[in-house]
Amino acid sequence: MAQFTVNANRFDPYKNFKFRVKWDGKFVAGVSKVGALKRKTDPIEHRMGGDPNTVRKSPGQTKYDPITLERGITHDPEFERWANKVWNFGSGLGAEVSLKDFRKDIIIEVYNEAGQLAIAYKVYRCWVSDFQALPDLDASANAIAIETMTLQNEGWERDIEVTEPAEPSFTEPQ
Repeated sequence: MAQFTVNANRFDPYKNFKFRVKWDGKFVAGVSKVGALKRKTDPIEHRMGGDPNTVRKSPGQTKYDPITLERGITHDPEFERWANKVWNFGSGLGAEVSLKDFRKDIIIEVYNEAGQLAIAYKVYRCWVSDFQALPDLDASANAIAIETMTLQNEGWERDIEVTEPAEPSFTEPQ
């Protein structure tokens, strides 16, 4: 079976360095790293008294791992704004959490080398469980200051409306 249906001559899988993250209908600026989409279904072991000495296994609860997003610190407030919906220090007793909108659905888009949308995933009911506004600061270091957020989620699925794009071919000028 071919790995690619539209681009039958393509051999290489997609790379992991062309992607974008979207929430509230707009792309989030500067995201440089997205953690893996991972789920685990716990096995439930059982056997009947008359069974041989082997254990049967059935699927149990499925859990979705948190997703970490990283980006260099800029003046874009989107990470902090969302994190503050879960806990906003100093907002007053009973107003620390924005129960109405602290959860968001996000979309993670993966692009091919030509910049065409190739695959997208919808991640549901995310909320910020960890937020790092500043990394360790070190006057002797030579690095980018990174802010990080960890998103709890209740599941994800591939967006089947995003289909394999017809990749362009380029000819050399004569």
